[in-house]
Amino acid sequence: MTPHFGLSLPNRGVLFGATTAAELVRLAERADRSGVFGSVWVGDSLLGKPRLEAIALLSGIATRTSRVRLGTVCMASMTLRDPILLAIQWASLDQLAGGRTILGACLGGAGQAMGAGALENQIYGVPNQGRVVRLEEEIALLRRLWLEDDVTFEGQVYRLAGVTALPKPIQAPPPIWIATNPKRGVASDEVLERALRRVGRLGDGYMTDAATVDEFRWRWARVRQYAAEAGRDPDALGSCIHLMVNVNRDSVAAFEEADRFLRSYYGMDFGRAYLEVWIASGPPDAVAARVRAYLEAGCTVPIIRFASWEQEAQFDAFASEVVPRLRDLVEPVAAAVARR
Repeated sequence: MTPHFGLSLPNRGVLFGATTAAELVRLAERADRSGVFGSVWVGDSLLGKPRLEAIALLSGIATRTSRVRLGTVCMASMTLRDPILLAIQWASLDQLAGGRTILGACLGGAGQAMGAGALENQIYGVPNQGRVVRLEEEIALLRRLWLEDDVTFEGQVYRLAGVTALPKPIQAPPPIWIATNPKRGVASDEVLERALRRVGRLGDGYMTDAATVDEFRWRWARVRQYAAEAGRDPDALGSCIHLMVNVNRDSVAAFEEADRFLRSYYGMDFGRAYLEVWIASGPPDAVAARVRAYLEAGCTVPIIRFASWEQEAQFDAFASEVVPRLRDLVEPVAAAVARR
């Protein structure tokens, strides 16, 4: 995959006045025209971390853009959604987008043992420990429903016979990237290796966040190894880091605004050590250096979310001051498209 920058829209920001639905669509339109960004992404959750619903928002953006790819940076509700309905919804989105979608799948449920997350688990009857098999079966089932008619499927969770889901997507099938973030020293070796093997075996790409450059490099190498062991071409897979960005020549102000924004966005304090890994903030040189390190570690799509109430100003600063410092690694999207 040709490296490019992705733009992550803060679709949860509508709940606390950081943005509006119209502003999110307008930012996506700017990304589409910019030649800087090659994809636009939105987050997803239902009750656990509510926001503008992902497929609905992407459908609106699809009708207002023509070039950028559109995806979910992590569809946390995937294991809660009916796979037949999701297949039809995503195929419809792919039709609206002219075949530009990437489904970013993930288990969801992490950190949701309390509050709305626990209620979500109870309502849908999907405990955290039951999500792995659901995700793997849903990925397999979606691909079959997108490609085949009269689908019969016999899994541990999903069973159906003679189902034809229409419409079919334009892509045959749309790529599915898998988001996972198990940390060495926190997750067991078994859990860690199983998660990365799943990406290599089933995913068209790997997505993660809040991982150091060294951790990203190590995980990505493992994913590529597992893909090769499964008889797949590792070079055909994409990889992304979801990075929180605040560009400001005042390093202290940049980090503090990003911290405040993320506490408002997620309703929790992540702690400085975690944020220093997750956030790339400060002057353009500093932000560019952080992004460069991930690109050199094998990342094909740094997905940028502006951790700021000034989304348009951050967009301008990143496009005009950070991106030019990375042109040796990521060329303008228009040039890459012209070469193909």
